[in-house]
Amino acid sequence: MTSDLSPAPTPRPVQDHHLVLVTGPSGAGRTTAIRALEDLGYEAIDNLPLSLVPRLVEGPSLGRPIALGLDVRNRDFNSGALIELIDRLTRDPRVALDVVYLDCAPAVLVHRYSETRRRHPMAPDESPAEGVEREIDLLAAIRVRADHLIDTTDLNQHELRAEIERWFDPGQGRRMAVSVQSFSYKRGVPRGLDMIFDCRFLRNPHWQEALRPLDGRDAAVVDHLKSDPRYAEFHRKVIDLLLFLLPAHLAEGKAYLAIGFGCTGGQHRSVAVAENVANVLAEAGWPVSKRHRELERGDAAAAANLAPSRKIGS
Repeated sequence: MTSDLSPAPTPRPVQDHHLVLVTGPSGAGRTTAIRALEDLGYEAIDNLPLSLVPRLVEGPSLGRPIALGLDVRNRDFNSGALIELIDRLTRDPRVALDVVYLDCAPAVLVHRYSETRRRHPMAPDESPAEGVEREIDLLAAIRVRADHLIDTTDLNQHELRAEIERWFDPGQGRRMAVSVQSFSYKRGVPRGLDMIFDCRFLRNPHWQEALRPLDGRDAAVVDHLKSDPRYAEFHRKVIDLLLFLLPAHLAEGKAYLAIGFGCTGGQHRSVAVAENVANVLAEAGWPVSKRHRELERGDAAAAANLAPSRKIGS
């Protein structure tokens, strides 16, 4: 007979407030991240003076988490004050704190400012490159303290929102969110996929002149793929595998699962399969979102000819 003589674990105090502090260099995507958190049900406040942040946790709980956007444009911002605030909130037993730092390559930040022709807040009368360099130096100590470091260098708005949702969706008790995506192998595999299926073995509609300008959402393309004798068995086995794996991942506490289907151009085969699989999973009761990366890029390129493109901003 054995006995456990280890001391009983100390109960954790009840945490009344969940705060997510979002910071990083201007142009790295703070506004996009704050809006994503707001859509997830967070009380979102952007550019609140640092001196006012402690007041948020002095009163009773708001009943939902809070997302705060903090950067050099805050009225009383300085890195020392922000580090002191992070330390203070970390020590407060009533507060569950997450610090998110949105990172980005300096050259990309400069490019974003050059495209929008905005003045950098750290160099209003100088070049954006000088402002970017100063701000990155100012935030270096805060970057080290971050709980979550998200590099937005190669992310568009949709991908940044998906990354925020992956970490901060507060929906307790909801079913695992599933993202089904299509992509082109020529442009590389999307970031963050949990499972990938290669559709390049299926008959390629690209070689049919009438189908070439269409995409995998068109009935004619779907019919062409279904005429491939390998399609039905492939589809059935993928669905069987996913319906087996999704409950297992949910039981392990996973809140988000991303599934990718790739083909050569990301226009026909991967789109059609992703659409079909997403519909089946939705009918089975899973919360499913669909993304077609190459089609989105094509739509964005077409829109850019008519109006300024919408980039990840501050």
